[in-house]
Amino acid sequence: MKDKNVKLEGIAEKLIQRYPALDTCKESVMNAGAILVECYQNEGKLLVCGNGGSASDSDHIVGELMKSFSKKRPVTIEFEKKIKESSKERGAILASKLERGLAAISLNAHSGLISAISNDIGGDFIFAQQVLGYGIKNDVLIAISTSGNSVNVLDACITAKALGMKVVGLLGETGGKIKSLCDVAVCVPAISTAAVQEFHLPVYHALCIMVEETFF
Repeated sequence: MKDKNVKLEGIAEKLIQRYPALDTCKESVMNAGAILVECYQNEGKLLVCGNGGSASDSDHIVGELMKSFSKKRPVTIEFEKKIKESSKERGAILASKLERGLAAISLNAHSGLISAISNDIGGDFIFAQQVLGYGIKNDVLIAISTSGNSVNVLDACITAKALGMKVVGLLGETGGKIKSLCDVAVCVPAISTAAVQEFHLPVYHALCIMVEETFF
């Protein structure tokens, strides 16, 4: 546990060196990283959601987690053996190309499902319905909102808490209504949408590195 905390703190310190204004978020970033590490230790997955630019951030986070980001992630020897047994033609190629992923789903990525929920239930529920469908106790929801008041993100947080999931918020300075539903709220020191989003990117990169450094 101590070694893990030292590693997380080191990554947080590098973040602050590059973005000194985020010094106020150092503890919350470390705590968020610890929650994500715990999630994967318990074989859970991440669900991520947001609107507009934050929707793109959701996809971005999943991209960093589901394949290598800053470190190589070769498949295990056991998996390599099994996949070679599965196909003599393609097994060796797959074993050399595939990378171990950290399970994560962007709730913004499924346009057919989102349009169905929006049409049949209502647009405010596009994330909450997916949290209900995907979420289980050991999972974590990363809720991204520059205002902290996005209704569809707020409803996703409420649903996640009802399922026993933990919630990490990437929010603006005030935190909005979503802050009270978060196990950890990273409230970056900015209010305007553009400025908040500019801080969110290095924060979630640091979180992804914290997880990757822990497991690979």
